[in-house]
Amino acid sequence: MRTRKFFTVCMIQVIVLCFLFVPGIWAADPIVIGVPTSTGFLEGKECLKSVEMAVEEINKKGGVKVGNDNRIFKVESIDIRDAAPGVPVPEALLGLEKIILEKKPTALIVGPFRSEALMAGMDIIAKYKVPLIGTIAMSPASEGKIKKDPEKYKYIFRSCLNAKYLVKYLAGTMGFIKKQYGFNKVYIMNQDVAWARKTAEITNKVYFAKAGWEVVGQESFPTGTSDFSSALMKAKAKGAQVILPIFDMPQSGTLVKQWNSMKIPSLLAGFISPLAGPGAWNTFDKKIAGAINVNFEMGSAISSAKMPKAAAFVESYEKRWGSKLEAGHGPAPSYESVYLLAEAIERADSVDADAIVAELEKTNREGVMGRVKFDAGHQAVYDMDPSKAAVAAVFQWGEDGNRTIVFPPSVAEGEIKLPKGLKAVQN
Repeated sequence: MRTRKFFTVCMIQVIVLCFLFVPGIWAADPIVIGVPTSTGFLEGKECLKSVEMAVEEINKKGGVKVGNDNRIFKVESIDIRDAAPGVPVPEALLGLEKIILEKKPTALIVGPFRSEALMAGMDIIAKYKVPLIGTIAMSPASEGKIKKDPEKYKYIFRSCLNAKYLVKYLAGTMGFIKKQYGFNKVYIMNQDVAWARKTAEITNKVYFAKAGWEVVGQESFPTGTSDFSSALMKAKAKGAQVILPIFDMPQSGTLVKQWNSMKIPSLLAGFISPLAGPGAWNTFDKKIAGAINVNFEMGSAISSAKMPKAAAFVESYEKRWGSKLEAGHGPAPSYESVYLLAEAIERADSVDADAIVAELEKTNREGVMGRVKFDAGHQAVYDMDPSKAAVAAVFQWGEDGNRTIVFPPSVAEGEIKLPKGLKAVQN
């Protein structure tokens, strides 16, 4: 009996010594990815889940190779609440700094929800030199800041659509509508936040003013607004053939309900966040047929058979989380950004921030949204051909509750159709 006990003790000691002194047996520390965003909102929730899914996939394959070690990713998140009405930017910045100081992430993904918070937070990110790949905030002002001082702000990247590219897709869609139906009178309704204001401003300046459209009215709405009936009546009274909505707040779904119940004789075409996902059909009592919506990135709540990686991502998300993607902005680039980071770390063979940044700048990856490359302002390039750039998807709700992609032509599945009660202009 004593011999057996002595043998057992010796074996335990040998095992402990192996873990202490044999290289590779004791696992290297995980690489922390921080996700600071508004996790209480749809986009924030689904972006976080998309990051977690990508991390699970990478870890399952052994993690990332750094030197002689295979290191896994670990996700740490914090709700900075910057999308919530009434939350001041400084409060959101406290959360951003908190996750950097307490969790010591190698990189941040998703980042601030509001562009106002991103712009203010850029100095915090520069101070601590933590790379960020943003996937929600959209104002191009951050790119201007990077170009003005590239050494200081080189740590900030954006893989999602920005306001300038959104204008390109909105203008393309409006061009189709004008060509097909002769419409040229539009009423603009936008949320009173930086990205939405800028989108409305640029669309008006670079497209409507030059393409023969008459902007019969424009109105901005504070975040949290839930009644749009007055503006809809103005649009109707002024003969608007198209209403261009630009909103990401949950309450903007009321606009769709009121547009339908008031039987406004205008084509609703733009971006309303709650209208993006497949669940909107039942949420709005199957009364949204004819509405046209931009999904900011292919793979964010919609996919195409013409882009297999986007279709695979949407399918995998549903399988992993037991629910369909509903956010039309953020999830696809959030998922993709984990792979961008992993590949940058492996190419750099380092988790040093400057080394990672240098490799992120070289990104050229065929992924969920198409081909991902960054420009001089560290913005992912979006265009109309997924073999050359990332792409968005503009779809229209049909009478059967299905969504048909109508733009860009490279991934379109059908043409824009007028809802009941609307007729083409006779030339």
